[in-house]
Amino acid sequence: MNYTAEAPAVWDPTFTDADDCLLSSDQCVIQAQHYFVKGLIEIPVIGSDEVFSWGAWVSLSRENFSRAADVWDTPGRESEKPYFGWLTTDLPVYSPTTLNLKTNVHTRPIGQRPFIELEPTDHPLAVEQRAGITQDRVREIAAAVLHPSRGRRQQ
Repeated sequence: MNYTAEAPAVWDPTFTDADDCLLSSDQCVIQAQHYFVKGLIEIPVIGSDEVFSWGAWVSLSRENFSRAADVWDTPGRESEKPYFGWLTTDLPVYSPTTLNLKTNVHTRPIGQRPFIELEPTDHPLAVEQRAGITQDRVREIAAAVLHPSRGRRQQ
C-alpha cells in the first residue's frame, strides 16, 4: 500500500536536459545546488501488520547528499547516522501543506529506500506517522489520490 511522487515539488521538466540537473528514481540534483533523495514515509495501519507508505522526496545538504551517494551501494550503509532534511513533496490529502516539514532520513540496507522520519509535530502527517491510521483512512487516501478532482482533504 503506497503512493509515490516521481520528482521533488521543485523539479521542472525543463531541467531534464540541463547538464547541472539529474533526476533518477532515487536521487535528484537541481542546478548543481539543490540535492534530494527519495524515501518512504511509513505509517502503521492500526489492527494490521501492514504499513502504508508515501514515496516522497527530501532535500539534503550538499554534504549529506554526497555522503549518501558515496555509501549508496555500500553494504552496511544502514549504520549511517540519519541525515537531516526538508520534505519536498506536497501530499495533497494533508492540510496544511507537507512541504518543508523537518525530517530525518535513515538509510537502510542496499535495495531498500531510506526511511523518512518526520519531526514529531502536530502536523496531521506527523501525527499519523506516530499514531497510525485505520483501514478506512487508507481507503480515504486512495480515493483522494485516484480522484484528485474531489479536492484536498482538510484536517
